[in-house]
Amino acid sequence: MSETQQHYQCYIDGEWIDSATKLSVENPATGAVFASVPDCTLEQADAALASSQQALQSWKLLPAIERGRHLLRLVEALKPKREHFARLLVQEQGKTLNEAYGEFDDTLNYLTYSAEAARRLEGNIFPSDSPNEQLWIQKVPFGVTIGLCAFNYPLALIGRKVGPALVTGNTMIIKPHEATPVTAMEFAKVVEEAGIPKGVINVISGSGITVGEHLVKSPITQLVSLTGSIRAGQAICRSVAENVTAVSLELGGKASFIVLDDADIDKAVDAVVISRYANCGQVCICAELVLVHESLAEEFTRKVVEKVKQLTVGNPMENPNMGPSVTAQGLDRVDSIVQETINAGATLECGGQRPEGEEFAKGNWYQPTVLSGVSADMPAAQEEIFGPVLPIVTISSYEEAVEITNRRNDGLSCYLWTNNYRTIMDAIARLEVGTVFVNKQIVGYIQGYHSGHKRSGIGGEDGIYGIEGYLQKRAVYLNCN
Repeated sequence: MSETQQHYQCYIDGEWIDSATKLSVENPATGAVFASVPDCTLEQADAALASSQQALQSWKLLPAIERGRHLLRLVEALKPKREHFARLLVQEQGKTLNEAYGEFDDTLNYLTYSAEAARRLEGNIFPSDSPNEQLWIQKVPFGVTIGLCAFNYPLALIGRKVGPALVTGNTMIIKPHEATPVTAMEFAKVVEEAGIPKGVINVISGSGITVGEHLVKSPITQLVSLTGSIRAGQAICRSVAENVTAVSLELGGKASFIVLDDADIDKAVDAVVISRYANCGQVCICAELVLVHESLAEEFTRKVVEKVKQLTVGNPMENPNMGPSVTAQGLDRVDSIVQETINAGATLECGGQRPEGEEFAKGNWYQPTVLSGVSADMPAAQEEIFGPVLPIVTISSYEEAVEITNRRNDGLSCYLWTNNYRTIMDAIARLEVGTVFVNKQIVGYIQGYHSGHKRSGIGGEDGIYGIEGYLQKRAVYLNCN
């Protein structure tokens, strides 16, 4: 892949802005720097906030259908750039080309769904206790919102946040992750091309602990939408406390993949491999921990290992099954968890190191890995790995699986494989997670709802509930006497 370096600017108040210092952006497949973006100053962050606040006054008064039409123009401007964005996602994030095409398509779908919701934004009218009076509950925008995006889906997360924010009358400042900011700058070019009014979308780059924190702490900011780690979410909550700013936090988790003794073992094997190694395991709802019944454990493990050994790893532009991890720090953490778990007594079934060969000498590469003989207290069973490692724990009962899953202080998602409908209904009632996949591999439909329980978040994304998350309620007592 070509590694020609290019410098990008931020997009603030309809202008392209630079800064004296820059952040380098690496291709995770090669480790080579291919681009740079501004390391914005706090003054530039303030300019973005002022721009968003100024634009808000006219934007929120537009009829929702007009705001939706702006989003549809943005979609139309994006459509011819599918190949461009897909290849950029591969270069910047390391996902395979097919996965990148999928991310681009999802982005269009997120924006289109939000635009089409413009005529379906609802309030309520309730009977009044007094004559000649009505009681309304209106849904109104928060105001200036901040979209903090993770590195695993640099484009789709923008569409997932911008669409609902704008159609409901908010303005938004996008702050991409430091590892993957280029996609956001290219998106800003399309924002300008589509004629979105200046200040409605601002895109600013910089570190989370400086620029990000400054945006979050500002009294201008009325809602912070974060997709990121639990640790990042906790920091956001501390930062917004003084201003009591609203938050929507879509955070991490460690999804159990429960395989009970009556499961369709072959379908479960296929599903767990897809659900663990998609996007190099860098999906918050990926299957993070197998809990397989002892009667199936040996056969299940053998079949999983056979399938994982067939996965291809290589240049993501050539569509292997798996590309590299996004950051070197993330890769080091993955390997550390693997080695600690082996030292604790687990068995390395396959993987567990950097692939061999010259093409893997640089970049953030790791073999698809399976660990068996894992106990529920080992590091790979306790920590969110966010990488291509599948730990397998043997259980003796459904009750044990529920106990292991629910003892955690996070609760984003869980997979359940069984043909017993009593068990399914019981699990839906008892599993303390935001999403339950029943006899299903990893998926996320736009009309669904993506949220976490416990430390996995507050609020959520997607569907009508995701859109409602960008609206606050206003009660109106209208007396006509």
